[in-house]
Amino acid sequence: MKQLPVVFKRELASYFATPLAYVFILIFLVLSGVFTFYMGGFYEGGQADLKAFFSFHPWLYLFLVPALAMRLWAEERKSGSIELLMTLPITRFDAVTGKFLAAWVFAGIALLLTFPMIITVNYLGEPDNGAIVTAYLGSWLLAGSYLAIGSCMSALAKNQVIAFILAVSACFLFIVSGFPMVLDAFTGWAPQWLLDAVASLSFLTRFDAISKGVIDLRDLLYFITLMAAWLAATAIVVDLKKAD
Repeated sequence: MKQLPVVFKRELASYFATPLAYVFILIFLVLSGVFTFYMGGFYEGGQADLKAFFSFHPWLYLFLVPALAMRLWAEERKSGSIELLMTLPITRFDAVTGKFLAAWVFAGIALLLTFPMIITVNYLGEPDNGAIVTAYLGSWLLAGSYLAIGSCMSALAKNQVIAFILAVSACFLFIVSGFPMVLDAFTGWAPQWLLDAVASLSFLTRFDAISKGVIDLRDLLYFITLMAAWLAATAIVVDLKKAD
């Protein structure tokens, strides 16, 4: 734990040492605006809320967050710097958690830079700002879940493109797990508890509830547990792959 802040600061600083951070933030802000105002029907809805803004986050993160996560370990393995990292006096927990937290905080910074959305909706009407803050929390937890999955996939692959494809595929499965077309594949042979379990894994189901301003402890535990599980898997993969 002593070296966790060191790893965190090193990784967070590395984002802003290259154009990657600014390109990611610019793309995120531009796409958020396009989806909200042009595709989400923000003005046509006639409601002073950010439903149109948050409704696209699961799909926006599906490609942007894996792009952010793919460099976490794949780059270290490709450059060979992972061997140096593993010889430093840091635990596997410090390395995995420090890298993840740096990426998660960076994603949070990008999310906070959408604050003009809050100003706009408050200028146009009287929204429920408590619900908006809750939705932001849900969006950040959603981004963290994508990042945790992406971290594990990055540890599995030396190639960043392969890590990106694996992360997108895995995250997509978590999104559609609650869709009728997926559940229909289990109907007829699987018990009801299995159907409920598969449906409960859906990011959309959990995020939709939080984005409406409803904080359910079960939803918070879902995201926290999912992140912890995928980070534990990352640590195992890093340990197994350290000799590659």
